Amino acid sequence: MAKTKAEKITSIEEEIRQLENRRRQLVQEQKAQERKDRTKRLCRRMGLFESLVPDSIPLTEEQFKTFLEKTVAADHARRILDELTAQYAPTAPAQGAETAAQGNTPSAARTTHTAREGGADADADGGAAQG
Repeated sequence: MAKTKAEKITSIEEEIRQLENRRRQLVQEQKAQERKDRTKRLCRRMGLFESLVPDSIPLTEEQFKTFLEKTVAADHARRILDELTAQYAPTAPAQGAETAAQGNTPSAARTTHTAREGGADADADGGAAQG
């Protein structure tokens, strides 16, 4: 049973449609897994944070944000984070791949942090240092 060229083309086009659908399905599954992984990581880290700083639990969102900006986003905390990042660089690629897949590359995160330091943090630190 010989297929005509038109039948072969139709068959190939059907295969292409099936492969494209399979690709879309795999991309959706990958994104869903990345969301699950991120949610799990956020829950674990916030749970650890609240266990270490239980007084932060009753804070409002705005108070908590201010607390983080004044403590975690401070220069001293940034230096500690940079040291830890450099110290554990061999283990970072696994987490780096996850972060890159989410579109949050470490260099982009540093750039964002640096921009914030130049903004709000510089005002807070600059006023205290000059005063």
